[in-house]
Amino acid sequence: MTGTETDLTALARRHGLTVSGARPTLPEYLRGLWSRRHFIAAFATARLTAQYSQAKLGQIWQIMTPLLNAAVYYFIFGVLLGTKDGVPDFVPFLVTGVFIWTFTSSSIMAGTRAISGNLGLVRALHFPRAALPIALALQQLQQLLFSMGALTVILVCFGQYPRPSWLLVPAVLVLQSLFNTGISMAVARLAAGTPDIAQLMPFVLRTWMYASGVMWSVDKVAGGDRVPHWVTVALECNPAAVYIDLMRFALIDSFTADRLPPHIWAVALGWALLAGIGGFLFFWKAEEEYGRG
Repeated sequence: MTGTETDLTALARRHGLTVSGARPTLPEYLRGLWSRRHFIAAFATARLTAQYSQAKLGQIWQIMTPLLNAAVYYFIFGVLLGTKDGVPDFVPFLVTGVFIWTFTSSSIMAGTRAISGNLGLVRALHFPRAALPIALALQQLQQLLFSMGALTVILVCFGQYPRPSWLLVPAVLVLQSLFNTGISMAVARLAAGTPDIAQLMPFVLRTWMYASGVMWSVDKVAGGDRVPHWVTVALECNPAAVYIDLMRFALIDSFTADRLPPHIWAVALGWALLAGIGGFLFFWKAEEEYGRG
């Protein structure tokens, strides 16, 4: 930097001028997000309403999509491959897993498009960019809550009636939502700089799904000496499997506490805090880069 440039920089600072598009401090950023909380909620609701507006069945697809996926998985894994053998209440077990997994996978996929899919908004208006992945994660939570009505009907039809453990559902959803939002913000930053991430992510999520016990029971595979100990630990600490198993424990009476890994609530909380806080900080660090280039 030349002497003239140094003098001009000092002059600008003395008069309160700042770098255009500079990243705000973390407290300022958090205050900005809080002040736009109504925009975040409205954006999420508008996206959810518009998602199936062109389809004749409209919002019914919010329920039909995970149900159709569950039907396909039941036929392939439950009937053809026989994974339902030895798994009590397999239909509630499977449908719960599909609904909860869909919440995570949809939140992450939405995160890959949070910046690139809203470039016009990013370039035209000044607001904390984290509002976008947070709003999209909130949209997926709204969709899950809408679908939980169908899940409740399925559970009751297969003999799973409301009981005190159902009160654990909000706690599980809070932890999973925090985890999903953090991962969504992390992939939003990665995809903003490397658009190919959005093309790669479906393959990553498909692999993750098969390792998360959506269609099979983690405790059946992890138990005994069938797999190495490190594989057992990895399966039991897999965050997607942790939230799925906690939801099954809350909703399905045959999915008892002895089928849960040790310290599962601590693991669930740890993943939520690590992903939520880490993902937010990771996204905030690149705030001034979004929408440029």
